[in-house]
Amino acid sequence: MPLWAVLIVVAVVAVGSAGAGGVLGGSLGVQQGAPPEETSSPKLNTDLPSDAPSRAPDTVAGVAQRVSPSVVSIQDGGTTMSGNGSGFVIENDHVVTNNHVASALESGEMEVAYSNGKTSGAGIVGTEPDSDLAVLRLEDPLDVQPLEFGASDDVTVGDEVVAIGAPLGLAGTVTSGIISAVDRPVRLGEDSPGQGTAISALQTDAAINPGNSGGPLVDAQGRVIGVNTAIATMGGSAGRQSGSIGLGFAIPSAEVEGIVDDILSGAGEDGEDGSGSEDGQAQIGVVLDDSYDQGARIASDQEAGGDAVEPEGPADQAGLQPGDVIVRFDGRDISDADTLIRLIGEYDSGDRVEVVFERGGERNTTDITLGSSTD
Repeated sequence: MPLWAVLIVVAVVAVGSAGAGGVLGGSLGVQQGAPPEETSSPKLNTDLPSDAPSRAPDTVAGVAQRVSPSVVSIQDGGTTMSGNGSGFVIENDHVVTNNHVASALESGEMEVAYSNGKTSGAGIVGTEPDSDLAVLRLEDPLDVQPLEFGASDDVTVGDEVVAIGAPLGLAGTVTSGIISAVDRPVRLGEDSPGQGTAISALQTDAAINPGNSGGPLVDAQGRVIGVNTAIATMGGSAGRQSGSIGLGFAIPSAEVEGIVDDILSGAGEDGEDGSGSEDGQAQIGVVLDDSYDQGARIASDQEAGGDAVEPEGPADQAGLQPGDVIVRFDGRDISDADTLIRLIGEYDSGDRVEVVFERGGERNTTDITLGSSTD
């Protein structure tokens, strides 16, 4: 393996100040697939600025002109910080963004800034940390066209994409590229071995930099096919994060739409304090060895810094032990820890699945009833 491959890491482009106008954020993009059979123009009909030159609606310029008014910068209203992340407006004056954007600003005076410079106060309706998603409610919204969700399942490698967001506080920045992979296992926000949010992401080579987190990935009709949340990076100097190397990752809209609905349905009458699914994200209650690549190896207690198998958790009840290597999960081969985490995320807590694991050179089979991250 070449040295550069070893040095590449996947990182949530977290929110934070890096000096005047400098911030850390996420990613963003837009897919230009074939238009629907029964329409030749985008459904999104946001009025263009009076001085904007006319462009065909299915071009990068045309999509950017119509989508940009509905994309916002999310910032701390109590400072001069120029931007912390991005988001996009959906119906009823709500904004979708990343949890790591919203949570970093939760204690301050959060506000959003539109592409025309108008600002509005904002509050958190609810979050789903397991999927790195959040919904905000605007206090003084601007009348813009809400963005609609598209079908991320229809996205394929090679589809053209465009990114719109606020990298380094530079609101309204537009970049373009292609979808370079689908169903890419990505681990976010790791604080300890085998932990962190896992997503099956859309991968794009559109330039994504700190400040883009939470922005929309849209198709040629202006429909959201993903929410960008992380980039791969070669690393940077101490305390700093490097920029785009052409590997960005977005949460597919097929997942986003359901979680946003859960958050909104859990909000109170005042529109605040919503939450994601009451069941949380499915889990098996183990700490995995990230360095092992011949299956998903359960770490030792010493490596985990505690119980590698949660006492009375799903794996414990199924008879799994530290050092066991999970090689198949519900009939699907497991190559490493990330693959297992991604697959578990496709199931609901309470689901019962068959697991094949190796112990002492022998293969064994057991059934696991998945637990919940909220347990």
